[in-house]
Amino acid sequence: MNTSKDTLLLVEDDVGIQKQLRWSLDAYDVQVAGDREGALSQIRRFEPSVVILDLGLPPDPDGASEGLNTLEQILMLAPGTKVIVVTGNQDMGNAVRAIGIGAYDFYQKPFESEMLSLIVGRALRLHKLEQENYRLRLKQSDTPMQGIITCDPQMLKVCRTIEKVAPSDATVLILGESGTGKELLARALHQLSSRADKRSVAINCAAIPENLLESELFGFEKGAFTGAAKQTIGRIEYANGGTLFLDEIGDLPFPLQAKLLRFLQERVIERLGGRGEIPVDVRVVCATHQNLQDLIKQGRFREDLYYRLSEISVNIPPLRQREGDAALLAHAFLDKFSRQQKRSLKGFKPDAMEAIESHEWPGNVRQMENVIKRAVIMAESTQITLSDLSLDAAQKEAAPINLRQIREEAERKAIIRVLGRTNGNVSQTADLLGVSRAALYHLLDRFDLK
Repeated sequence: MNTSKDTLLLVEDDVGIQKQLRWSLDAYDVQVAGDREGALSQIRRFEPSVVILDLGLPPDPDGASEGLNTLEQILMLAPGTKVIVVTGNQDMGNAVRAIGIGAYDFYQKPFESEMLSLIVGRALRLHKLEQENYRLRLKQSDTPMQGIITCDPQMLKVCRTIEKVAPSDATVLILGESGTGKELLARALHQLSSRADKRSVAINCAAIPENLLESELFGFEKGAFTGAAKQTIGRIEYANGGTLFLDEIGDLPFPLQAKLLRFLQERVIERLGGRGEIPVDVRVVCATHQNLQDLIKQGRFREDLYYRLSEISVNIPPLRQREGDAALLAHAFLDKFSRQQKRSLKGFKPDAMEAIESHEWPGNVRQMENVIKRAVIMAESTQITLSDLSLDAAQKEAAPINLRQIREEAERKAIIRVLGRTNGNVSQTADLLGVSRAALYHLLDRFDLK
């Protein structure tokens, strides 16, 4: 295959016509197939932008049934491919049927080289334009889940839960270890809600001293305490109409928990030094890395407040439990920091990727982000090495012991792992797994991995 030329697939069983068209279309890298099976194989292998398809294929060379069936399967495998069907001079009906199925254009025999080249060139330009538009849409899209990178079934379930819960006003408690992405999900809850055009106000309960946290949350009146020179509204009141995100709610001082509980029950606040109740309409989202049930047993967290906060609880799995995500995130961070640091790095050495996949990542995604950023800065070759990562070499994985469903589980895990390694590239994944793209798509559907 000549990679300097655009690839074109010719599906024609007549050897003489094959030679004629190869000569006429020498500006392209022309691949040839003589029947339906060969055509589909070439589609999977080369992913041509344009296909010239003779409708008269064996075993029905005098009809069009085999050609039309081939057209349908080509468009199922590669919907963006531009298919130009070739018909006999008096076969306008089948040409119209082909256009109805999804063919880009048709051409009638006998061939005129200049006209065919014109049609092919126009089809190729349209295909390139559509692909470029698609890439631009991906770059410009600002989805509520932007920044959440995953192929793990548990994490995908979390994302679906966020999408379902967001339109309601239910109080949501997000639980997960440090660095798992709690703030990203809180942001997504706001952006997917009816309050998206209002403020989203965040406050970290562990980052503000206890003696200042109450005034930060509820505000204060002028003269409420020494230094209170003017009336100041708190974060809760400032978020009126929008979303209030209370990060590390497990660190909220016990005396303040009663006041927060009253606000959640009554939806009114009183500023420090104030006498009047102020109604506030706000959606509350909380997050913590701590086990609130343990804090309740220790007498450090109010049980009634816990039930108010956890109308809906979302548990984020740690990175070490998310199948395939370590490799997928590593590729994403490599791309991000390579662009930031103006480095031209092309992936990871095999031992580096194995170390990434086997590492426990106690600091989760945040830790990986820092490790990859350092590796990009320190890398001396075009690929990230194990020494660049400063991680221990991978340990051998334990052999599975459950034999009943071992085949399906092994296939599912292999697909997830290779998708992570290839950064989601279906063609490369199929090659590494030793299956066709069609077979891989079938497995993705079967295991609900799309």
